[in-house]
Amino acid sequence: MKPKYQIIIDDIKSHILSGTYKAGEQIPSEAALQHMYKVSRQTVRKAILALSQEGFLRSEKGSGTYVSNQYRLRSNGKTTNKTIGVITTYISDYIFPSIIRGIESRLNEDSYSLLLASTNNDVTQEKKALETMLSNGVDGLIVEPTRSNVYNPNIAYYLMFQEQETPLVMINAFYEELEVPFFCLDDVQSSYLATNELIAKGHTRIGIIAKMDDLQGKYRMKGFIKALGEAKLPFDPGHVLSFDTTTKPDLSTNLEKFLSDHLHELTALVCYNDEVGLEVVHVCRRLGISIPGELSIVGQDNSYIAKNANIQLTTLTHPQEQMGRDAADWIIRRLQGKKDLPASTYYEPVLIEGETIRAIEAE
Repeated sequence: MKPKYQIIIDDIKSHILSGTYKAGEQIPSEAALQHMYKVSRQTVRKAILALSQEGFLRSEKGSGTYVSNQYRLRSNGKTTNKTIGVITTYISDYIFPSIIRGIESRLNEDSYSLLLASTNNDVTQEKKALETMLSNGVDGLIVEPTRSNVYNPNIAYYLMFQEQETPLVMINAFYEELEVPFFCLDDVQSSYLATNELIAKGHTRIGIIAKMDDLQGKYRMKGFIKALGEAKLPFDPGHVLSFDTTTKPDLSTNLEKFLSDHLHELTALVCYNDEVGLEVVHVCRRLGISIPGELSIVGQDNSYIAKNANIQLTTLTHPQEQMGRDAADWIIRRLQGKKDLPASTYYEPVLIEGETIRAIEAE
């Protein structure tokens, strides 16, 4: 458990970094802080002293304590080269090592430093990561949004970066509430192509495994529905298994029930990504379901786990390393004074044929 003075430090720092307390503004009095945090005056003074030493506050005798921006000046003066912050949902999993490799290789070409953080797709950890970036005074920021299809309580931090005119770009998704440049796969097209490949192979009873707290999931669902509509095939809500970050640990169990209940109604599944596709493979093996004999599946993202699996998964490409390079290049060019930079960049997916789809006779 944190000491009481540290709780006060963290809370006041959050207020400053999110813009709730603005530079030059007076913070509540010591007595008010005592009442707010239910602590002694000594504890409050210890917290204020620590924040003053870090450059977040300054005290004026007989007047009060005010927000200072000295922390920015101190952090900006630590190194001669520029530092770019990078926040991703994960670091060592799935497609993220390739994305980070692309970012790092481009930054190295111009001798930029990289400050890396991950959120585990959790908004509380995203808040900590954003506070770290603001405290360190990064010169630019590349972010993969956290749970991008639900309300995000950290929007104020992004507005602070914009207020400070710190170049900011997003990858893989974006927050629809913000006007922020982004680099994304065309997720609608990816799922559309996946579904169309199944339809072209004669499948008419197709389900989808969809992750719905990320914007990619929303758009991949849209592509699935679009393809069904164009082929005049029905969309059956019962053939959708949805999950999110919090229920992902239960996906294997839920897949078993979903397949046990609906396999007789389905011949194919579009999977949210390769990770989900391979989880379907594992569950089918446990249940004795043949792929693609009894069930055809298609993943998305052409990830390294699909490339190294013991089954060749039919999937769609994802730019991965190129996306990382392009995002880093955007930040560098903005810092160099370039103005006419793209506000949005979409990468077109390409189908990669594997061995997890079979052709069936027209029904």
